[in-house]
Amino acid sequence: MSGKKTAIITGASGGIGAGLVEGFLGEGYNVVATSRDANRKLTTSGGLVLLDGDIGKQQTAASAVEAAINNFGTVDVLVNNAGIFLKKPFTDFTAEDFDALVSTNLLGFFYITQRTVKEMLKQKSGCVVSISAALADRPIAGVNGSISMITKGGLNSATQNLAIEYAKDGIRFNAVAPGEVDTPMHRKDPNGLTLQPAMAKATVKDIVDAVLYLAQAGHVSGEILHVDGAAPARRW
Repeated sequence: MSGKKTAIITGASGGIGAGLVEGFLGEGYNVVATSRDANRKLTTSGGLVLLDGDIGKQQTAASAVEAAINNFGTVDVLVNNAGIFLKKPFTDFTAEDFDALVSTNLLGFFYITQRTVKEMLKQKSGCVVSISAALADRPIAGVNGSISMITKGGLNSATQNLAIEYAKDGIRFNAVAPGEVDTPMHRKDPNGLTLQPAMAKATVKDIVDAVLYLAQAGHVSGEILHVDGAAPARRW
C-alpha cells in the first residue's frame, strides 16, 4: 500500500479527463482512471491504474473503487468527470437522448459516488468534485441544451445537498462548472457558435487547476465553481 493520496477520475481517456489524470499524478496522487476506452497510453507511472468500462454501469463503479482500495488503500478524491452534452432544440430531443444523458451524467455520478462515500465514511475524510456546466444556471441564448442541463443542474443540486449531509463526516462535495473548453467536444460545435465571445475558450489546464484547488481546499464544501470567463456578465 502507498502512503500517497488516491484519486479516482472518470471519463479519463481524453480532453479534460486526460488532463485531470496528468494533473493529479503531477501533484503526487495515485490515480485510478476509468473510461470507455482506457487502453490508450495516458502516461507512464506506477501510481496509475486504467480501467475500461461504461460509468453508467454499476460494475464499472465497483471495479474502480475496488482497484483504488486494493492497489493504494484509500479513496481520497473522486472526480466525476465523465459526461455527455447534447445540444438541440427542446422539441428535437428524443427519449433515447434522455436515456443516454441520464445513464452517463446521473447514474454515472450515483453509482460511483455512493460506493466512494461508503469508503470515505470509514476514513472520516474525502472529497468529491463533479464536473457540471455553467449553462445549468447561466443559460445563453442560442445554446439549446435544456435536457442536458437537467442532468448537469441535478449534479449541482446533489453537490450542495451532499455537502450538508456529510459535513459532520469530514467529506466535502464541490463542483466545477465550465463554459466552453478547448477540447475536441467543442471544436465540433456547429455554426461557429461560441459560448464565450469576449474571452478565449478555457483550456483543459484551467479546469484541472480548478479541480485541484477544490480537492485541496480543506474548508470549501458545497460550492459550484464557475470557470466560464464570466460570459453571462457581457451583453452581446
